[in-house]
Amino acid sequence: MKFILSTHNVTYTKSLEEHILDKLSKLEHLDRWTVDARVLLEHDTTKAPEKQFKCSVRLGVRGPDLFAEASESDLYTAIDMAFKKIEQQLRKRHGRRKASKRTEAARFKRQRQESEQ
Repeated sequence: MKFILSTHNVTYTKSLEEHILDKLSKLEHLDRWTVDARVLLEHDTTKAPEKQFKCSVRLGVRGPDLFAEASESDLYTAIDMAFKKIEQQLRKRHGRRKASKRTEAARFKRQRQESEQ
């Protein structure tokens, strides 16, 4: 998986990168066909102090890309919230795919049983 980390008014540290890579490795278990991940970390001093840090995550997967962003007073909390939103989107997408396969299989089974009778 290709990984791009961009920062805006945030000091890039190794611990930030490790934290994000840890979150990405957990997402990779949910969808192993992820092509790339782009993470943007921003610090905006003009906003209210309770939502100064913003984390945006764009996950390139087959089909439409997934995007989530979160704003919090703590950078690590913003990262956790954004990745939690992406995880929810991945789980929802996986559930829909599984449900469509089940309904197709059930329809084919019904047609086969009707044709046998």
